Amino acid sequence: MISKSMTQLVQGNSVIRALFEEGKEMAREVGAENVYDFSLGNPSVPAPEAVRTSMKRILDGDNSLYVHGYMSNAGYEEVREAVAASLNKRFGTCFDWTGILMTVGAAGGLNVVLRTILDPGDEVICFAPFFGEYTNYVHNYQGNLVVIPPNPPTFQPNVEMLAERITERTKALILNNPNNPTGVVYSAETLDKLQAILEEAEKRIGHSIYVISDEPYRELVYDGVKVPFMTKHIRNCIIGYSFSKSLSLPGERIGYLAVPKEVDDYQGLVEGLTIANRVLGFVNAPSLQQLMIKECLNEQTDVAAYDKNRKFLYKSLSDMGFDCVKPEGAFYLFVKSPVADEKVFVTEAKKHHLLLVPASTFGCPGYVRIAYCVSYEMIERSLPAFRALAGTYFD
Repeated sequence: MISKSMTQLVQGNSVIRALFEEGKEMAREVGAENVYDFSLGNPSVPAPEAVRTSMKRILDGDNSLYVHGYMSNAGYEEVREAVAASLNKRFGTCFDWTGILMTVGAAGGLNVVLRTILDPGDEVICFAPFFGEYTNYVHNYQGNLVVIPPNPPTFQPNVEMLAERITERTKALILNNPNNPTGVVYSAETLDKLQAILEEAEKRIGHSIYVISDEPYRELVYDGVKVPFMTKHIRNCIIGYSFSKSLSLPGERIGYLAVPKEVDDYQGLVEGLTIANRVLGFVNAPSLQQLMIKECLNEQTDVAAYDKNRKFLYKSLSDMGFDCVKPEGAFYLFVKSPVADEKVFVTEAKKHHLLLVPASTFGCPGYVRIAYCVSYEMIERSLPAFRALAGTYFD
C-alpha cells in the first residue's frame, strides 16, 4: 500500500499532464489534426544541429569509460569551469567554478537547494502565478509554501505584500523570471525593491533568506526585452538554470545551479548542495549531456519561431475579444477567462477540441494558460475553434 502523502499526490496529479493525456485520447477519437493541444510547455523547435553533432562526436571518441563513468557529484570540473566562464563573460559576474553544480534539469536543481536549506516547518515564499510543482517540491522536505497573491494587470511580483509574509521560519523565496505562466519579465526596479525588503527582513529575523531564481526561460525573450541578471540585484541568490527550453532538450534533464561567492555561508551551501545531489538519488547530472553542454553554451534555439507564434496568437485572440497579457518572454499566453470560474471556460473550450490550462493550477484563478510552443500551422487551424469559443461569450 502506498503512503498517505503519495495517495494525496496521486489524487492531485498535475492538471497539465492530465490534459496532455486527455489530448492524446481526444486525438484518437476525432483525429490529431482536429485537436488543438495548448497544454504542455514542450518545445516545438528542434535542438540546434550543434547539439547532435557534439553528442555524436563525443560518443564516437575513444574515451567511452570517461564519458559513461562516475564523476564528482557536482559534475565534471571542466564543464563547471566552462559554465562559470560563460556566465562571467555574458553577464559581467564573478562566478567561481566551485559554485557551479550540474543538475538533472531545473527541477532537480530546485529540489537540491530545498533539501539543503529546509528544516521541517520552514517556509518558502513565492509570488502567484507560479509553477504549480513548487508546492510539491517544498512539501518534499516538510516545508510550507507561502503564496503571495497575483498583481494584475502587470503581474510584476507583489513586493509590497512581501514584508508582512516573512517570518522567522522563512528560509527562501522562489522567483521564476521570465515567468511561467504569464510570460512577464520582472524588471530591475522590482528586483531592487525586493532586495531592500529582504535586507530589512533578514535584520529583523536574524538569518539569511535565499532567493532561488528559477530561469529555464532566460533566453526566450522578445521585442528587445532584457532579463535582469538576478545576482546583480539580489545578494543571497542561487541561480537555477535548465537547457530544456534554450536548447529544446526537456527530456535530457540537464541544467545547473550557480552560487555566487557573495552569498551567506558560501562554502557550507556549496558542500550541502553537492551532498544533496547524491542523497536525493541523482548522484550526478547525465554525463553525456554535461560534455555536450560544454561545447554548446553559445548555441540557442530558434526564438524567432516562438515570436512568430506569439504575435499571431496574441493578435488573433485579442481581436476576438479575449483579454490577453502580452508575453515578453517564455512561450505562454495568459488569458483572462470570460467567466469567473476559469474551469468552466476550460470545459467549454474542450467542446471545440481546445486544450487550455486553468490558471488555478498556478495559484491564479480566473485565467488560463495557452502554450504557443506548437506549430504555426496548428495555431492557424485552431482559429475557427477559438472564434466559436469566443462566440459563446462575446457579441
